[in-house]
This record gives sequence, C-alpha cells and structure tokens, in this order.
Amino acid sequence: MLLMTLVLAAGPMNTKPIEDELLKKFGEAQRARVERGVRQTAALWRKEDGDLAAFARDNFLTEQKELDDTFARFEANFEQLDGHLLEIGRELQKATALDVGPLLKVDPYFAEYDPGAHLTEDLFRNKLGFVVLLNFPLTTLEQRLAAKDWSRQQWAEARLAGRFARRVPAEVQQAITTASAGASLYIDAYNVWMHHVLAEKGERLFPSGMRLISHWNLRDELKAQYADKDGLARQRIIIKVMERIVTQTIPAAVIDNPTVDWNPFTNTVVAAAEGTIEADAPKKPAAPSTKPEPDVRYKKLQANWAAQKKADPYSPTAPTAIDRAFSLGAEMPEARVKELLEAVLASPLVPKIAAEIEKKVGRKLEPADLWFNGFLPRGSIAEKDLDAKVRAKYPNAQAFAKDIPRILQGLGFPADRAKYLSERILVDPSRGAGHALQAARRGDFPHLRTRVEKDGMNYKGYNIAVHELGHNVEQVFSLYDVDHTLLAGVPNTAFTEAIAFVFQAKDLELLGVGKPDAEAERLRVLNDFWMTWEIASVALVDIEVWHWMYDHPKATPAQLRDATVEISKKIWNKYCAPVLGGKDTPLLGIYSHMISYPMYLFNYPLGHLIAFQIEEQVKKTGKIGPEIERMSKLGAVTPDAWMVHASGEPVSAGPLLRATEAALKK
Repeated sequence: MLLMTLVLAAGPMNTKPIEDELLKKFGEAQRARVERGVRQTAALWRKEDGDLAAFARDNFLTEQKELDDTFARFEANFEQLDGHLLEIGRELQKATALDVGPLLKVDPYFAEYDPGAHLTEDLFRNKLGFVVLLNFPLTTLEQRLAAKDWSRQQWAEARLAGRFARRVPAEVQQAITTASAGASLYIDAYNVWMHHVLAEKGERLFPSGMRLISHWNLRDELKAQYADKDGLARQRIIIKVMERIVTQTIPAAVIDNPTVDWNPFTNTVVAAAEGTIEADAPKKPAAPSTKPEPDVRYKKLQANWAAQKKADPYSPTAPTAIDRAFSLGAEMPEARVKELLEAVLASPLVPKIAAEIEKKVGRKLEPADLWFNGFLPRGSIAEKDLDAKVRAKYPNAQAFAKDIPRILQGLGFPADRAKYLSERILVDPSRGAGHALQAARRGDFPHLRTRVEKDGMNYKGYNIAVHELGHNVEQVFSLYDVDHTLLAGVPNTAFTEAIAFVFQAKDLELLGVGKPDAEAERLRVLNDFWMTWEIASVALVDIEVWHWMYDHPKATPAQLRDATVEISKKIWNKYCAPVLGGKDTPLLGIYSHMISYPMYLFNYPLGHLIAFQIEEQVKKTGKIGPEIERMSKLGAVTPDAWMVHASGEPVSAGPLLRATEAALKK
C-alpha cells in the first residue's frame, strides 16, 4: 500500500507509517537504522521534494557491501565536486586576490560569485543529500566529542552525513559569499602611506614608499621599531593611526593616498608637497579633506552579520553564526573556548612578564607594547637589515617557491618529502597581506600567497610566507596522504594556525640569522605567552561584538561602531590597562579579521595553545617535519581526538602556563 507523505509545512512529519512499512519490508533487525534514517530525512524534506515514503522504499540500503560501495562513490565524487568548484572560485577571485595589475570594474563582481552556492540545495533537490541522510548517521557534537573508539570509516561517515545536517538555500549562501568578498576587497585595499603620516609636531618619521596594509603591516611595522632606539615615536604614530581606524575618525582622503599628508594626532590633512610624493605611487588627486571615513568598516562588518543571519532559520541545532562558529566550525563549545582564553588573560603570570618587558625597554609600558616582540632575536635586528637580506634572496614570488625544498629540509623534512611537498605548493604574489588557499581534490595544489613589493619581498612578506607555508604543508598532507578525503583537513582553523605558528617561529633561523640557545628558548616561551595573551583579548572583542549585533538587530553602522569601541575599551581596561596603561583605548578593535573573516579571531589564541603543545611534542624527536606529517594525516576528527593523537593530551592551556612559569623562574 502506498503511504501518503506529510509535509513539514503542516508541522513535524509523522514518520511512523513509513517506518512501519520499511520494517515490514526489511525486518526488525533494521529498526534502529530505519527509525534514524527516516527521521533524519523527514526533518529536511519539503512538499516539493515529492513522496517521502516512495523515496525511502527505493533508497534504503541494507546490504553492507552496497552501503560501503555507496559511501565510496560519494567520497570520490564529492572530492571532484568540491575540488573543481574551489578551483573555479579561485580563478574568479584571482584579480582581486593577487597583485596582477589594476582592478577592472568587473573584477569585484566575479569575486562575489560563488559557483558552489547552489551545490547543497541541488544535491537535496536531486535526492543525493537525502540518500545520505536515509542511510548514514547524523551525529551531535556531544557524540563526536565523546567518541573514543570510532573507526576511520565511522569518522568519515559522520563527515559525509554532516554535509547535509542543514539545508541552506542557494540564495542565502550566495549572499554570504557576496558580503565576504566585499569585505575582503575593502580590507585588501586598506593601505596607509606612512611617509605621509606625520608625528605630533609634524615631523616625517617613516621612509618614502612605505605602504602598510591595515592591520597586519601596521602591527608588524610597530613590532619592527623595537630594534630602533628611537622607535617609540613611530610606534605612537601607528597606535594613533589604529585608533583612528577603529573609531572611524580617519579621514577618508588619506586611505591609500600618497598625495596628502596626515597628522593623526591633530587629524589635519594637507596636500603633500610635490617632491615628497612617491614616483611610482598611484595617481590620485590631492584631496586635503578631513571628512572621516563614513563608517565603511562597520557597514562591511554588519553586511557579513546580516548575510550570516539569513542562514539562521536553516540551522536548528546551531541557530546563530556564533553557534555555528563554535559547534560546527571549531567543534568546541563557546564556554570552553572562552575559559581557555580567560585562563591566559587573567593569569598571574601576566604582570611578571610585563615586568621583564619593562626591564628590556627601560620605561613604563604603553599600549604599543601589546605587540612587544623583543623576546625574539628579530626584535634586536633592524627591519631594514632584514628587508635587505630578504630582497636579495627573494626578488619575486617564484624565488621563494624555488627555495621551499631547502626551507623544508631546514625544518627537518627528509629531502624526498621536501621535494614531494614543494611540487604540490604554488606561490602567488598577494594583493593583500597574504594567505594560504587549500586545494580540495588530489591533482590540484594549495596556493601560498604573500605580498611582494616592486623591489622584491621584504621581511614582513617573508615572515607571512613562512607562516602560510605551514598552512600549505598541512593542506598537502591532510589531502594527499589522509586515508579518507572526507576527512581532509584538520579539526578546525586553530589547528592549521598552530602548524603555521610552528613554522613562523623558525623564520629567522631559516633565513640564516641566529640559532636558539637555552636563553633564547626561555625567551621564546615568554614570547609565545605574550602573543597568546594579546590575541586572546582581541578574540574576546570579536565574540562580544557578534553577540551585540544579534542583540541589536536594528542597529545602524554608527551604533555598531560605538558599541565596538566600547567593547574594545571594556576588555582593554579589564585585562590590558593594568599592565599597559592607556585606559579607554579602542585598540583591540583594529584587527582586520573582524571585518573580512566572520567569527574567526578566537582561532588564533587557540592556535597558539595548540602550537605550544605541538612544539612540546616535536622536542621529543627534535624534528618538526616528521611530526607534522604524522599529525596532519589524522585529518578532520574532533579537536581533542586529534590532539591526544598528536601529543597525548586534549587541547589545554596547561602546557603553556606551566612552561611560562618555569621560564620566569629561570
């Protein structure tokens, strides 16, 4: 007898008649699978999808060989679908992401187009998504976190079914891509010409031609000034620039414009004298206006939130972008992540490290010391000397690409594995600060992108390139060497950041500048703690801002700006002001990730904690390469499962806190 299918529009579907029919056909031994499969399918079935009972009768699988063969077919075909769609999107975004010449008016439109926006909905409409839900188990975060003895097949099946846990309409997914692309393009073009940024009394303290992207290059230039005995004045200028960006009191005329001079202390703008304008600078008309940027920063942030919010009704188990970032993206509850961050932020070790920094700088600490890097060897080397060394070595992106095998061997990879990796990593000159773009199918390769100036790569670009190389190495191993491509990748973004941090910490050693001794190792631990402390405070700002947007859905961009400033001040005053002063500075709101990478920043402090655990494991063997390869091949299981495999214990702040305490006692 044919069964009538109830539709979701009329309320929860009564699936018992369908279950009874399948049990009659396939037997009582299939009860658990029948009940689970039919209910999973019914939860996302729509009236226009047709007759659920008929679909269930035709597509419920009982023979194990047929189930295994079906799983293998899904895995193979999804690798091709995901991989080729990623490649198409990468090519469409090439002009906006890479430094390949002036942008055309059509380029942002290509970048906004998401060729995969319709994929999930298409797979539901042609019933492939429902075949998965009918035959493979959806799992909850709690089940995955509690899994102790799952086979690799079970993990891969969980990832397969997890693809169809939500049914987000294609137009919603496209809106998310459009907002993200717009925010990224805005950030990628946000440069400040420092030769035209004046000190409080009008002096020019930065060299001609220095173009710094916010926030990455501004922060890194601030760090570089610790090597200069007169660097404090330049650091104070950068801090003022950052504060103006956060508060949107920066004049719109000075953004990426070398034809005007700007005093960020008085906020005055004048036309730059003809002899001071860089010869190769973009030709822009001098517009000495003090009219502020019209809250564009917060319009982009709000656009990302609004786009993400459209997906909320289609995510019953994670009904906000915040929930999805933690439970679906990180697979770590928000409360646990915040507990880890606050364990570092509120640690009694913070004032002790601050006291060491005061001794090194010979003065009371200031807000700029949030980014103190004088614990590391590069903190005592002039940036211009590092720039000269890097430019000579890497006049273009391809020179860095050719050097990757040597770099990897310097990290302990055997020559054959270094060759294997270098053949699978492509290097591009980035329009923005730089990033790593993974591949999603075997046969395609990850891309390493870093900024290369006209006269060659500078130290900032090199430092970022070594960081991104860590991402790329993980991306190769966790795609090409993982046993199931449905498990390609790592548990969450923090893990790939952790591996990138391990690489980045070796940048000077790989450049041939210094080799760590016992004291250098002690200082490295203090530096790791300070970096984690810094980014943990920024991450809390990001989380609170997103909660504020959900609590104030009708806010204007100006109200969002004011709220972000107040949240930044509050967290600064609680955690940073006691050791750095600068009460009520909005500095923590400067990170560009807040604008272009929704709910991303918490991955960085987690990454530092994970990186420290990885480094502790690496010490046992003395070779980064083989350990990174072993860890990366585990793929996208849950965070604690990966970390127990990698280092013997779950994700924890304990190793960093214990090592820091020991370092302070030495």
